[in-house]
Amino acid sequence: MTRIFAAAAILTLSAGALDAQHFNPNRPFGTLHEQAEIRQQWLAERLDVNLPQVMREHGVDMWVIPMREYNEDPVFRALVSPTTLAARRRTIYVFFDRGTEQGVERLALGGTSQGGLYESIRDTEAAPDGRPRELWGPDQWNLLARVVRERNPRRIAVNIALAHNFADGLAAGEWEQMEAALGPELASRVVREPRLAIDYLAMRVPSMTQVYRKMTVLVHDIISTAFSRQVITPGVTTPDDVAWWMRQRVNDLGLGSWFHPSVEIQRREGEPDDPAILPGDVLHCDFGIVALGLATDTQHMAYVLREGETDAPEGLRRALLNSNRLQDILLEEMRVGRTGNEVLESVLAKMQAAGLNGTMYTHPIGDHGHGAGPLIGLWDRQDGVPGRGDVPVLANMWFSTELQVTTPIPEWGDQPVRMMQEEEAEVTAEGERRWILRRQTELHLVR
Repeated sequence: MTRIFAAAAILTLSAGALDAQHFNPNRPFGTLHEQAEIRQQWLAERLDVNLPQVMREHGVDMWVIPMREYNEDPVFRALVSPTTLAARRRTIYVFFDRGTEQGVERLALGGTSQGGLYESIRDTEAAPDGRPRELWGPDQWNLLARVVRERNPRRIAVNIALAHNFADGLAAGEWEQMEAALGPELASRVVREPRLAIDYLAMRVPSMTQVYRKMTVLVHDIISTAFSRQVITPGVTTPDDVAWWMRQRVNDLGLGSWFHPSVEIQRREGEPDDPAILPGDVLHCDFGIVALGLATDTQHMAYVLREGETDAPEGLRRALLNSNRLQDILLEEMRVGRTGNEVLESVLAKMQAAGLNGTMYTHPIGDHGHGAGPLIGLWDRQDGVPGRGDVPVLANMWFSTELQVTTPIPEWGDQPVRMMQEEEAEVTAEGERRWILRRQTELHLVR
């Protein structure tokens, strides 16, 4: 009980880690130990609440996830403690639903108990010196077969899927050995149910959101600094310089990156063809961080003021508002139970009715930057995404609302300018759609 209260206190501290009282500029989310305590609590809640829910919703009473070291299943990191960085030689996770009264049994065949969240089962034999040693290789499959026979499940799910990368983690060699060990009768009960891995990875737990909001605060702060005279000297600084500044800033804070930042220029035709950022340029960045096992993905727009200007031209400001309108449409249509392709179709219809020239390519986010769950378009697939666009929006999901709207700018001789935006949004337990923090409604100004 003391441990639970201590972890709760750390969670509260980390949730306020960017507040003035607690903020440490060198460790915005606390020490690695403090972060690990928070992540362990998230793991316990996901295993206690989300896992039984997805297994029962999809009619599976056993889920078997075998993997070997450095060839881990995509769902691996959402199943283990933050101190477990790889599968141990071979680890086979087995989840067996014993019903609502007893709950889901969690077994680790090889590997550890993950801080008491699993029952660790191993077979041993006597080594030449008489001490017991753990059995690996084929013996683990014999142990799995025994575990399965003892529990006698009706449907045994494995992670094999043609259309879904997050549900296709069972390596061919592992499946061949598992199938042989189970034998024809048990192997005949094996089913492919991709929604187990997809839904488990896609669903957040409530305590994650407050920390994720603090991550988004930090992302916005880094972007604001990058799009300022602290980083940009017009005529000198290049987009690549800004991108590397952002990447270095993330590294200096002890955080991770899941992609290299990008910074791009849109410039009025007839202006000098200079690789450096110049007054009058429109800037775009794509930027994400990784902290506490969670990823962000954000795109903002900026304008470099010309001498004498105090704001961007009205045409550019209106262009950003057009992009905001497409964001509004997306959140209106992104309802629980609708597939990504259904959301895409309705969004594009409303976009066209509003006279907007845009593209929709929103994706889930969380454990992975391009996360598990329904794709709502791809930049080159505005007619829908077979497979990955056919799964539904769930409650307790996060999305990166990635999109663009192109608008002719009167001050630029009606030259079209793309306003590319990406902002984190959540679908709450009640189905409400809202921004994790806020969305950009005004251009960043490099003064």
